[in-house]
Amino acid sequence: MKNVAIGVDIGGTNTAIGVVDTEGHVLVKNNIPTPTDGDINLYIAELTLSIKDLINSVELLNEDTEVLGIGIGAPNGNYYNGTIEYAPNLSFRGVIPFVKLLREKFPELKAITLTNDANAAAIGEMIYGGAKGMTDFVMYTLGTGVGSGIVVDGNMVYGHDGFAGECGHTTLIPGGRLCACGAKGHVETYCSAPGMKRTAFEIMVRDNATTSLLAEKSYKELDSKMIFEAAEKGDKVALEVFETTGKWLGLALANTVHHTSPEAVFLFGGPMAAGEYILKPTRESMEKNLLPIFRNKIKILPSQLKPGDAAIVGASALVYKELQGLS
Repeated sequence: MKNVAIGVDIGGTNTAIGVVDTEGHVLVKNNIPTPTDGDINLYIAELTLSIKDLINSVELLNEDTEVLGIGIGAPNGNYYNGTIEYAPNLSFRGVIPFVKLLREKFPELKAITLTNDANAAAIGEMIYGGAKGMTDFVMYTLGTGVGSGIVVDGNMVYGHDGFAGECGHTTLIPGGRLCACGAKGHVETYCSAPGMKRTAFEIMVRDNATTSLLAEKSYKELDSKMIFEAAEKGDKVALEVFETTGKWLGLALANTVHHTSPEAVFLFGGPMAAGEYILKPTRESMEKNLLPIFRNKIKILPSQLKPGDAAIVGASALVYKELQGLS
């Protein structure tokens, strides 16, 4: 019997769905649009159809297949309640009883569970990735925003209301850059991919860096990949962007280490493609800002989840983690 789980990653534009085996391999996958009209019932119907189609295709490949459950990673996903609550980048308004709605479509499944996307990534790292065997670690996801998942004593930290672990919205620089959440100076405004872009433009304005390889890029056009490519060619602005971003990220990680004393911090997301350009200054900054009792103990590691499938794989890992807890 081959056991599999369904992973669902709900993004602002698209929803990725995949069937994942116990080794973290995505057997089949699909995408459907995430609605912009707020019609949750139509969306659940379309999601149900897509999941059933994927299950049927896997069963055609292997008759002895058991689908154990569905794991969902979603913005503002509340693990305790199975709800999506006031997600700013989704058209659904208020509190959506997502697990309840999906359970009505799949009553036979052993587990249907939901959490936010960063927590799902952390659980994916624990089940399939570099955190196998670790009981205390932190995952930082660097992308459009900065998310985080905190694992202590082998358990995800959810807090009393299900929303713990928003390290990206801790204040890094009081009164600093405006965050999408409406506050100022949050880690997300400095260490996300858009944060790196903002840093690049600030440096170019400060230095009148008209000869930089980035100078001809518009604000909408520039992304972290372009900054990495410019750094590879020795561009001073690009190199300073990574040094500065690493300094800020290392400070943020030091604060997190002081709270939970993890064995490792895993970093995931587009900026991590830059490798040592971002990792070296991050390590140096974290060590500089740590209390002596923590220095040279905490590893900073790139995620071992496959970038293209990480969201689906992380979501599917929720099922295996849930069933481990029930066994």
